[in-house]
Amino acid sequence: MLPIDERAFRASFLNASRKEASTANLPQGFGETDFTRLDYLGWSDPKMPRRAYVSAHTSDGPVTVLLQQAEQRTSARAQCSWCEDVTLRNDVQFFAAKKAGPAGRNGDTLGVLICANFGCSANVRRLPPLAYEGYDRETARDLRILRLQEHVEGFIHELRR
Repeated sequence: MLPIDERAFRASFLNASRKEASTANLPQGFGETDFTRLDYLGWSDPKMPRRAYVSAHTSDGPVTVLLQQAEQRTSARAQCSWCEDVTLRNDVQFFAAKKAGPAGRNGDTLGVLICANFGCSANVRRLPPLAYEGYDRETARDLRILRLQEHVEGFIHELRR
């Protein structure tokens, strides 16, 4: 992910009003974030329960999405839709996002299961276990990183449609 500053972050909201964008709370330590190890930046708003944000670079530039966390946790062990990690040590949470434009103003939303701590970038960068003799773990990791980026960009694309 390319670095983003506060001004660009607030201007990049896809599905939020100007007021929502201006009152969004940045994650703690935003200025010291190492964007080179992230495929997207995601965080829960510390001052507004159940509100979260995901910021990513797409082919159209930086995009930030406002998410609403479901009130209930998933009852069964769920798999993150973005990192698809089957050995997760953390919870997966359902988030919904208003669609952009008229569809969002009419109440249309899109839901997704994401790691509750938004740790997908770290998950895909771990070397996967050796599946069989000769398994190329480095290539598998690179493919997981690429798939994560595709899933995030696909989610943003669907919100725009």
